[in-house]
Amino acid sequence: MEEKKNILTYDGFKKLEDELRDLKVFRRKEVAQKIKEAREQGDLSENAEYDAARDEQREIEKRIAEIEKILKNAVVADEDSGNTETISFGCTVTFEDMDTKQSFTYRLVGSSEADLMNGKISYESPVGERLMNSKVGQVVTIETPKGTKNYKITDFKRQSQEA
Repeated sequence: MEEKKNILTYDGFKKLEDELRDLKVFRRKEVAQKIKEAREQGDLSENAEYDAARDEQREIEKRIAEIEKILKNAVVADEDSGNTETISFGCTVTFEDMDTKQSFTYRLVGSSEADLMNGKISYESPVGERLMNSKVGQVVTIETPKGTKNYKITDFKRQSQEA
């Protein structure tokens, strides 16, 4: 079975490459040094520093494997291609709740880059799917856990327009 492609923005791809390089070049060495120092303290059976360093090493190796898997199946999307009148992958979209008038701004990214706290939502999420191919001024209806919401798209920018 073919693995799902991870669609990434160029920024997201570079960020993962940089994190992978940091983990492999610097973090592995740091943890190896911590393990070495903990071993020099003697009995490992009750050595909290050794156990903590080994746990940290496991987490680093786990993250390296995750990033390598993402990058192996990565496709960097051309964020500036396509119709300039409609919202597409990589766009930063501002929309307003029609009831509360609260405004939201999110960048549409791939699922492996999604980070709601940093204003990035997956284009595959319910909100992302409804925003895709929409236009400024259009009202989109989204089913949320709190019921049906109507949002008016007030603006969007492509990555090349942001600076």
